[in-house]
Amino acid sequence: MIKQYDAIVIGAGQAGGPLAKKIALAGKKTLLIEKRWIGGTCVNDGCTPTKTMVASAKMAYMAANSKPLGVKIKNYSVDMPKIKERKDAMVHQFRNGAQKGLEATRNLDVIFGEAAFTGDKTILVKLNSGREKEFKADLFFLNTGTKTIIPEIEGLKDISYLTSTTIMDLTEVPDHLLIIGGNYIGLEFGQMFGRFGSKVTVVERSARIVSREDEDVSVELTKILEAEKIKFHVNAVTTGFKQKKGGKITASVKIGDKEEKIKCSHVLIAVGRMPQMEALNLSKTGVETDERGNIKVNNKLETSAPGIYALGDVKGGPAFTHISYNDYIIVYRNLVENGNLTTDNRLVPYCMFTDPQLGCIGLNESEAKKRKLNYKVAKLPMTRVARALETGDTRGFMKAIVDPDTKQILGATILGPEGGEIMSMLQLAMMGGITYEQIRYGVFAHPLYAESLNNLFMLLDT
Repeated sequence: MIKQYDAIVIGAGQAGGPLAKKIALAGKKTLLIEKRWIGGTCVNDGCTPTKTMVASAKMAYMAANSKPLGVKIKNYSVDMPKIKERKDAMVHQFRNGAQKGLEATRNLDVIFGEAAFTGDKTILVKLNSGREKEFKADLFFLNTGTKTIIPEIEGLKDISYLTSTTIMDLTEVPDHLLIIGGNYIGLEFGQMFGRFGSKVTVVERSARIVSREDEDVSVELTKILEAEKIKFHVNAVTTGFKQKKGGKITASVKIGDKEEKIKCSHVLIAVGRMPQMEALNLSKTGVETDERGNIKVNNKLETSAPGIYALGDVKGGPAFTHISYNDYIIVYRNLVENGNLTTDNRLVPYCMFTDPQLGCIGLNESEAKKRKLNYKVAKLPMTRVARALETGDTRGFMKAIVDPDTKQILGATILGPEGGEIMSMLQLAMMGGITYEQIRYGVFAHPLYAESLNNLFMLLDT
């Protein structure tokens, strides 16, 4: 027997869960299939657990650096089992709350298992209980997310390497953590475990860390992290691993023209993520993928197969929770509310939760230059921000790209304390068409970080 539904959602991430609930409440008989846990990467392996642990690392950093503010904290210690326990409790709270909400939704069935297409609009689900069931629907929504890319490096399979998921299950602080990859995931974990007490070394293939950002961002962030004793090898490729039974791991790393041996206790693989959809058997559907394996969609998130949509990371970048959630908004409002929303020209804010944070919106200087735009740059070091001076943290800078003719803000990069929150103010200005001159002359409460946006745009007076 093949059970018929109006809509089937595969994957209960930040697009799939909300979409299934809202479609069901709109009157469509809906099935939500999740292979593992409700909440997807964000709740279970990404945002929720990592930011919970980042908070613990920040507390350790504050304890270690309290003396300049007149507070002496002696003999503080890091309790990794307690940090993990707090992280797990937070994840379970978020996950269980979301699951209860879905299971209580009328018109919605939730099952756990792995789905594979067997034909047009037909799937077979291998339930986690061991049974199999077949389902059909007029509408399908794919929200299966991504997984860690494991590079082909000699000897890697012979060591117990860590991923961004498994590293959060450690109950002891690594003696020496070697991180392969100098971008967002690697840097967050690198700083975190450095603050917990690990020696940290980062190997990055590109000429600099966070190579997609402007060069001054990379330089400043390198300086900030090196001040916390994190060591970087750029223009470097890891060529092999060896480990004696129960002993240290030795990594062979080619740095420029030189070969170096690095001994470490743990290895974190953080070179990127790839779409997770091998089991879906998309060849049965007519759904096309690109050269990287991402599902191709149009600006309304429709795939090449009528009635099948792809949302979130499985369709390629930008790979952010808030973009997944916005994908759900677009699809739901178009299908149920007869909207005409698209992904065209949507703003894509993001924040890396190093300390200080890196918050970005719109164009950076490199992109503006590449597009040959007429633009101006306003840049203010945090050493000239009153609030930063008062709190004792003047690392980083504020930077904005503006159109000198229209006075519109084209983009902003904030590397500094509460960088994400400051960036969000500039995003609101961009959404509302507020000019940089209006912000330059605006009245903000003193002494907030945001007040220094006056000073940032004041730099454009000359």
